[in-house]
Amino acid sequence: MEHSPGLSGLCGGDVWLKLENQQVTGSFKIRGATNKILLLSEEERGRGVVTASSGNHAQGVGYAARELGVKATIVVPERTPTVKIDAIRRYGVELIIEGDEYMDSERLARRIEREEGKTFVSAYNDTELIMGQATVGLEMVEDAPEIDTVLVPVGGGGLASGVASVFKQTGDAEVIGVQSAASPVMYECVKRGEIFDMPLEDSVAEGLHGGLEQGSVSFDICRELIDDWVILEEKDILAAIGYMLHRHHMLVEGAAAVGPAAIMTHPGRFKDRKVGVVISGGNLSTEILGRVV
Repeated sequence: MEHSPGLSGLCGGDVWLKLENQQVTGSFKIRGATNKILLLSEEERGRGVVTASSGNHAQGVGYAARELGVKATIVVPERTPTVKIDAIRRYGVELIIEGDEYMDSERLARRIEREEGKTFVSAYNDTELIMGQATVGLEMVEDAPEIDTVLVPVGGGGLASGVASVFKQTGDAEVIGVQSAASPVMYECVKRGEIFDMPLEDSVAEGLHGGLEQGSVSFDICRELIDDWVILEEKDILAAIGYMLHRHHMLVEGAAAVGPAAIMTHPGRFKDRKVGVVISGGNLSTEILGRVV
């Protein structure tokens, strides 16, 4: 974890960043994907795996599959940034680009699962995957046990479920989920009390974009363990990407910038708090970078 003097000074608190953008694949997704594939039987590994992803989960699955000698098929939506598509291809997977948004890609991946007998590795709806993502929270607790507030990005909820589970078992820290106003799916589903489809808009936080499949285990965990929510506009996320670039000298993708953006947008909310912020990934497209610099 890295201390952020700038964000600390801005909000009058003590802000620490969990830098998953420095992971081997550029995001936290390697954790859950590796745990899931390691737990497959020899027969399941022989049949191969299939997944749908907006990019980072695909890289995690691709890396873990390559290292473990498992064939992987990956479906990504057409809006996936080129930088992520190029990175996915480097792992030697079968890559299919199809669908306007994430749920379109997931439906195709599920069909491949049924027709070809491959194991579907969900980006969020899998307890074993969530256990892998939870190691983010474990390391935060080990490095900074006095954290009393956690800011975690929420898309499908796999990361948030894992991190929240750790903090709720080890203490009473407040867990705050952060989403974009363009795709506040988990927030709206939790507010309504059920999973439902809703219209989405384009977002620079494409890693948080997309819906939830019915029966998702992450929905129940997020509904139970996330204490509060911050919903951000696109301009706020872009401002946070620029802030992290200029003040911390690091690339942070839109989905990972929502934690800093929450502090920048609502600084008084974090006064006198010790805040742990999950910086979930650093695979920033050149197109979005051009809107910042």
